[in-house]
Amino acid sequence: MSERHPAPAPSAPSARSSALRTAAILLTYVVIFTGILAAAEQWTRPAIEASRTAEKMKFINEVLPAKNYDNDLLADTLSLPPTPELGLKSESRVYRARLGGKPAALVLEAVAPDGYAGDIRLILGITAEGTITGVRVAEHRETPGLGDYIDLKKDRNKARPWIRQFDGLNYPQVPDGEWKVKKDKGRFDSHTGATVSPRAVIAAVHRAAQFVSAHKDALFEERAK
Repeated sequence: MSERHPAPAPSAPSARSSALRTAAILLTYVVIFTGILAAAEQWTRPAIEASRTAEKMKFINEVLPAKNYDNDLLADTLSLPPTPELGLKSESRVYRARLGGKPAALVLEAVAPDGYAGDIRLILGITAEGTITGVRVAEHRETPGLGDYIDLKKDRNKARPWIRQFDGLNYPQVPDGEWKVKKDKGRFDSHTGATVSPRAVIAAVHRAAQFVSAHKDALFEERAK
C-alpha cells in the first residue's frame, strides 16, 4: 500500500487571494442588503407616517371633537420647554385649534407626578373660554383593578367612566376648593379605597386649566409657519 502524504498547504499569496475574495463577496452582500433595506424604508415610510398621524389624530379627537375646529391641528403647534406647572420635565407640544381663524381650543400634555405608582401622563383639551372638552390618561402604572379606573379603556363602568367627569367643566366657574374628590369635600367621585390616583389626576387637570387660563394669549399668539 502506498503511503499517503498530506496535501501541501496553500502558499501565502493563495491564502491572501482567497481571503480577499471572501471579503469582496461579503462586502457585496452587505451593499446589496443595505440597498434593499433603504429602499424598503423609503417605500414603507409614507404608510408608517400616515398610520402615526391617524393614531395621533384619533387620540386628539378623543379630547377635542373635530367639530370644534377647522384648521390643520397637526400643523398649528407650539413647542413648550419643560414646564413645572404642567408637571413636564421635557419639551412638549401644544396643538392649537382654531375655528374660522379664531382661537378655539388647545390640546396639551400634563403629568401628575404623584400617582400611586409614579407619573400619570395626561392629554387634555381646553377651549379658549376655559371649558374642558376631554381628558385621557395616556400612560400610567397604577395598580390593575384598583387605581387604573382613571383610564377610560380600563374603567369597568362603561356607562359613566370616571375620567368623563371633567367633560364640559368650565374652569373659571369651578371654585378652586372643589377640585378634589368628594372624600376631601370636593366635587369628584372616586372609588372606595382607591383615591390616590384620582386625586393626582384631578390636581394635574386643575393645574393645567390654571396654566392655560394664565397663558392663553401667549399660547395662541403665533401661528405655526
